Amino acid sequence: MTRLSDSLGGGAGRFIDMMFRDAFSHHATDVHIEPGRTGYRIRFRVDGRLRAYRQNLPAAQCEPMVSRLKVLASLDIAESRQSQDGSFKLAHPLRPQAEVDVRVATAATSHGERMTLRLLGTGMDAVAVEQLGMDPIVEKRFRELIARPQGFLLVTGPTGSGKSTTLYTALGVLNRDEVNIVTVEDPIEYSLPGVSQMQVDAVGKVTFAKALRSILRHDPDILMVGEIRDQETAEIALRAAATGHLVLSTLHTNTAVAAVTRLVDMGCEPYMVAATLTACLSQRLVRRLCLKCRRAVEPTARQRALLGDGATLYEPVGCPHCEGTGYYGRVGIFELFVIDRAARAAIHRRDNEEQILVATPLIRSLREDVLAKVASGITSWAEAAPVGHLEVDE
Repeated sequence: MTRLSDSLGGGAGRFIDMMFRDAFSHHATDVHIEPGRTGYRIRFRVDGRLRAYRQNLPAAQCEPMVSRLKVLASLDIAESRQSQDGSFKLAHPLRPQAEVDVRVATAATSHGERMTLRLLGTGMDAVAVEQLGMDPIVEKRFRELIARPQGFLLVTGPTGSGKSTTLYTALGVLNRDEVNIVTVEDPIEYSLPGVSQMQVDAVGKVTFAKALRSILRHDPDILMVGEIRDQETAEIALRAAATGHLVLSTLHTNTAVAAVTRLVDMGCEPYMVAATLTACLSQRLVRRLCLKCRRAVEPTARQRALLGDGATLYEPVGCPHCEGTGYYGRVGIFELFVIDRAARAAIHRRDNEEQILVATPLIRSLREDVLAKVASGITSWAEAAPVGHLEVDE
């Protein structure tokens, strides 16, 4: 695959080359090209936070760049008032043999057309389960759950919380010659050798529900559904789990136990949810403190009460290694709810979330996990507070 500057020519092509090279060297997941009153700015999303890359770039430089990216993504370059979506493949600037999928979205603003580029494949290296950051007890139970021959495991959390990485990690553990793994995704974020991956399309010819029906005719052992979006998809996934398949999927809920009530609210029968759902794993991502520059500080009385006596609290400082942010990389925060006999009975009764948790407590809560990572110096109090609601008394 040729470089963009070779295929596009001119200064815009060279700038796009440089922008992508810098984005990948910073491990960015998104590139934002935004017009403003005084010019364009470009920002990278790194470790979940936006960072300025270029400021006050002239429109004469950026508008040709936006047009050329639209051409690559097969978008209409003459249309600047309606939002458009497209994609193109790019040779990885730092790994010549690797290919990256770039998802392109445009939108009209008061100062011009903005563009967002989603870089899929920036984390192409396989992630081992032990690298996710799970507590040893949660990791042990997670390994046991994905080793079961059948059942339904849901991973929940907001957008950008690492759900896909967790599912891909699970598939990496399960991927063996003797099993048939099929996935349906939107989008396919990582290519998994030996796994049949299906892409949901934008025009509705291939939906999650349609793809699932097709997959079940291909003798699968393990199914991965990128997201449960509606009742039809949920019911097919539940039936697949009930008929001897292991089904992995995601759902947008704030807590692990909320996934149970969400499925029932979607219209799924409680007896099917109780019979097939094996566990719900809720997760978030927080930034890791840079080990080269983090600084120990004295905890307050409230912090000491939550972290325990003798715990050391660290805060970010900033150095060349972390580019002055005080953080380097991210780690998962996990909450695990395993469906046992008591939980199944509560689901049958249509109990609410509080009643279900009384019947079957969490293996570990988000609050407990994030406090443990603060106490061990992995992350800071400022990062942990929003995830664990640490400023709110229980």
